Amino acid sequence: MKLFKHITFFVVALLTVGCKTEKSSKENTQKPNIIFIMSDDHAYQAISAYDDTLIQTPNIDRIAKEGMLFTNASVTNSICAPSRAVILTGKHSHINGKIDNLSKFDTTNVTFPQLLQKAGYQTAMFGKLHFGNNPKGFDEFKILPGQGAYYNPKFITQKGDTIINGYVTDITTDLTLDWMKNRRDPKKPFMLMYLHKAPHRAWLPSKKYFTEYTKKTFPLPATLFDDYKTRGTASKTAQMGIFKHMSLTNDNKLTSQTIKELRIKEWSNLGQSIDGMNPEQRAAWDAVYGPINEDFKKRYPTMNDSLLTVWKYQRYMQDYLGTIASVDDNVGHILDYLDDEELADNTLVVYTSDQGFYLGEHGWFDKRFMYNESFKTPLLIKWPNQIKPGITEDEMVQNLDFAQTFLEIAGVDAPKEMQGESLVPLLTGKKETWDREAVYYHYYEYPAEHAVKRHYGVATKEFKLIHFYHDVNEWELYDSKKDPKEINNIINDPTYAEVVLEMKQKLKETRKKYKDSETLDNHYIELYNKK
Repeated sequence: MKLFKHITFFVVALLTVGCKTEKSSKENTQKPNIIFIMSDDHAYQAISAYDDTLIQTPNIDRIAKEGMLFTNASVTNSICAPSRAVILTGKHSHINGKIDNLSKFDTTNVTFPQLLQKAGYQTAMFGKLHFGNNPKGFDEFKILPGQGAYYNPKFITQKGDTIINGYVTDITTDLTLDWMKNRRDPKKPFMLMYLHKAPHRAWLPSKKYFTEYTKKTFPLPATLFDDYKTRGTASKTAQMGIFKHMSLTNDNKLTSQTIKELRIKEWSNLGQSIDGMNPEQRAAWDAVYGPINEDFKKRYPTMNDSLLTVWKYQRYMQDYLGTIASVDDNVGHILDYLDDEELADNTLVVYTSDQGFYLGEHGWFDKRFMYNESFKTPLLIKWPNQIKPGITEDEMVQNLDFAQTFLEIAGVDAPKEMQGESLVPLLTGKKETWDREAVYYHYYEYPAEHAVKRHYGVATKEFKLIHFYHDVNEWELYDSKKDPKEINNIINDPTYAEVVLEMKQKLKETRKKYKDSETLDNHYIELYNKK
């Protein structure tokens, strides 16, 4: 009898291993799957693989540990919708036409999902696209309208709009997992865009994390009280200062009643953020944020400008980082699913953000500038059996490169009009074929919210040159090795005179390479003025 049991167990075990081997073998003979994970406004400083000062992100870090972390990844235009348009099209903003959040996306643009779908990939998108209600090239999508809501959000689908109760980060993950478990065709390779709203303003964490993070205190950035002494007009006039421009209500979560009692003159719009909560969610919120309001009432009469700045910074970090903690948890669920279903070995996983973000550096929040915290973006990629685990890469790469990278991985020819460069040589250990020395940046949305002036520039590993234009004509140069915090504008330093000439020539060549010009600058100013 015992012998029979042992034989039976052996046969069942053999069949189980056989099934898994067959399944794994079948899926590994396919072209690689692609999962593109992108958050909104996720600063690289808020990922512990880059810097563990503020937060621990063990699940996002897993991607770096199992793959590659890029330290010089940047965007071409640091603002939400234009960044996404660049990613989809592989073209700079001045070519794809989506120069700012206000302009319409030209749907005649060919996007990489369309090309992958045509090549036999099953495609899906869940979460925040930010523009367009009917994205091309997807077999299935459920996307937030515009910015979307943190609590009980509405989603746009091919079958009509729907409201889903819960917290947006969890919901986006549930939709993604549901598609992979129940509607993914195992006979086809897939390309999945898993796009988080968080940590976009106004930073509403889940109950778990607003309960935890509102009790935390964070170290102050070295440049929180920056005076912009060596910088030009643009830094001095931008409206993104934590002290002057961060809202006590919508951003720091004080109620209209609190600021009324304290006779603070500020338009209260917190209700727009939390009115969508159901009674249970609102009760949990009030139980934590109510005492914060009461504590502020006691502190405010004795606060000077510096103390108020620090208080606002701490409130900002508590909520901003609290939303990221949920993102990290949910990224872990996706990675675990890939491991459990034996999909990981044949799946390229990318984690990035649509741009960087200021976490108090230079006294700011938001993005838009070509300075590092806004210009640089997190980029972590794993691709088992192709990328050697635990590699750090410092080459100059951009969100412009994603489209061509994914197309090459899928064996699809990229259209000639795409302007990026495939990252495959860097991913597969063929760095000697990578020859990019500089990257190009151009920001357009001015005059507008936050009042960051129009500018373009070029960056190498050593230097960064920026030209502010439109209603000013000012230049800035930074030595990226000696001055990584970009405090000292050295454009007029005689010891850098030769560097200035070299960088201006490089900028001229780069503008020509990417088909940008003063004529286009003026064209987009004229279009903007007509809106």
